[in-house]
Amino acid sequence: MISKTAYSISSIIICIMISTAACSDEIADTIYKNGNIITINDIQPGAEAVAVKDGKILAIGTQKDVLKHKGKATRLIELEGQTMLPGFVDAHGHVMAGGLQALSANVLAPPDGKVKDIPSLQQTLREWVAENEKIVEKIDLVVGFGYDNAELAELRHPLREDLDAVSKDVPILLIHQSGHLISVNSKALAIGGITSATPNPTGGVIQRREGGKAPNGVLEETAAFPLMLKLLGRAGTEGSAAFVRAGAEMWARFGYTTAQDGRTMPNAVKTMKAVAATGEFKIDIVSYPDVLVDRELIKREVSPTYKNRFRVAGAKLTIDGSPQGFTAWRDRPYYKPVGDYPPGYVGYPAATADLVGDAIDWAFSNNIQINTHANGEAASDQLISYIRSAKEKYGHGDRRPVLVHGQFLREDQVDSLKSLGIMPSLFPMHTFYWGDWHREHTVGPALADNISPTGWCVARGMKFSTHHDAPVAFPNSMRVLDATVTRRSRSGDIIGPVQRVDVMTALKAMTIWPAWQHFEEGTKGSLEVGKLADFVILDKNPLTIDPDNLDQIKVVQTIKEDVTVFDIDQMKKASASLKPGGVSELAFTRAIRFASLAPGQGNCYCNALGRIGDAMAGGAGR
Repeated sequence: MISKTAYSISSIIICIMISTAACSDEIADTIYKNGNIITINDIQPGAEAVAVKDGKILAIGTQKDVLKHKGKATRLIELEGQTMLPGFVDAHGHVMAGGLQALSANVLAPPDGKVKDIPSLQQTLREWVAENEKIVEKIDLVVGFGYDNAELAELRHPLREDLDAVSKDVPILLIHQSGHLISVNSKALAIGGITSATPNPTGGVIQRREGGKAPNGVLEETAAFPLMLKLLGRAGTEGSAAFVRAGAEMWARFGYTTAQDGRTMPNAVKTMKAVAATGEFKIDIVSYPDVLVDRELIKREVSPTYKNRFRVAGAKLTIDGSPQGFTAWRDRPYYKPVGDYPPGYVGYPAATADLVGDAIDWAFSNNIQINTHANGEAASDQLISYIRSAKEKYGHGDRRPVLVHGQFLREDQVDSLKSLGIMPSLFPMHTFYWGDWHREHTVGPALADNISPTGWCVARGMKFSTHHDAPVAFPNSMRVLDATVTRRSRSGDIIGPVQRVDVMTALKAMTIWPAWQHFEEGTKGSLEVGKLADFVILDKNPLTIDPDNLDQIKVVQTIKEDVTVFDIDQMKKASASLKPGGVSELAFTRAIRFASLAPGQGNCYCNALGRIGDAMAGGAGR
């Protein structure tokens, strides 16, 4: 006679072996049906229904099988022909800095903004100041985010004189869309103590007026960050908490159930932990603190599991800068750089070779995953060399090092990434935003076809992820998908037909492969029994729609562990603008309100978007 305990164990084993549904005597909390369900699971690519219990997928398969789990209290959700996918996993972004757009004027170029030239930029700033007089008065600062000299009719950065025409009394800070450069007015330069006698710092450049030494208002890389910290620190700690909340809500709006803060500073980690402790995060936030700033913090905080939807997952390293801003470190001269650059100019590293090598060695010796920003060929060469040395020294453990961006990768470097097990997290959205600029100015028409070389990865059978790097661009998942599949630039040119991939591959690069990148493939990235009920619902099926219209697909709902965290109908009812960057967005409006409560302070800054978060947290870096 079989005991009840033995029978239960046998039942559990049988349940586990069933792929399309769990045991029918388990009652679901929710069943989703009557839609197009794309599982991102090669063994079971599609399904008719999904059952969820306790925030996890209980069953998936035919409607007949899944409905066996229906009970009296089960919610039945009709998808009404819409498309369900796993929630998108952010492979690289800056969720805290994303909230900066709450405080700033939208100086992006179309289609995300309306700035086309210097006069329209000036007018946008004037309008924003008029609409936000109390905020400007409170923090004594005007901030604009997202200008792009490549998209301005003048093909140059706005200069101090251009911004002085808006205000000579209030400091103005414009942050380049790459996050690697800023443009400021004379008042801001005075606050920063930047004069003709100020030397260029290591890893940065103070641009000068033509024929002289006086600063023209444009600051690159490490020359920009101390002033950016001093100015943005005025938002205060209350503001920084509001920014990270707003950033998480923004990511959810575009279907992300996992967001990344791809370069977190120590005080920003504290802020995120504090917000997490209140239970306010509706989606998961994964953080990679800067390895050149506080390694003890990383060792202390790194964890494979979330606490209140937040975890530190590894370390971030930055080798170079922005390709479109000509600060990426190349192995050959830029094609036709726009600006005052010497013959043979190749950009420059953001950190010394000793710092880079030591950081990678430390990460490997401590079995900590390291994500490394490398855009230019020389930067990628350096990364590959040090990863190879670290593997020879510490063995080929499962550390999953990540190359972030890799815009100008050579084909031989892709081979090296594969042989060394380096995960490429690529940025194909560049083909839309800056493809024309790369073709005409950074690398030229021949090499521009191979920026963000997803096709080379596919040809080698490699996993890769794709990202938006928000707030460099909005965390627009459908723009990421469209750019990966079509590689169409703003002008309509196709930037590298050989690098295009099919829609399913592009979806994997937004779901299961970034989940693998984060060591979370066991719980996220595909719709399978036992995984989290993280879903995104789209109004159209990306597998059947004309690929030329992928960017027109809308995120209808985002669901995190069976809880709706974004609903387009609810947002419409709340009269919130759905236009990217609209000042009436609910999350951003709330962030502005909190940000204006108390000016903060800060005194030091190091590099790019991760440091923006620290500036808003009012903390000191190195």
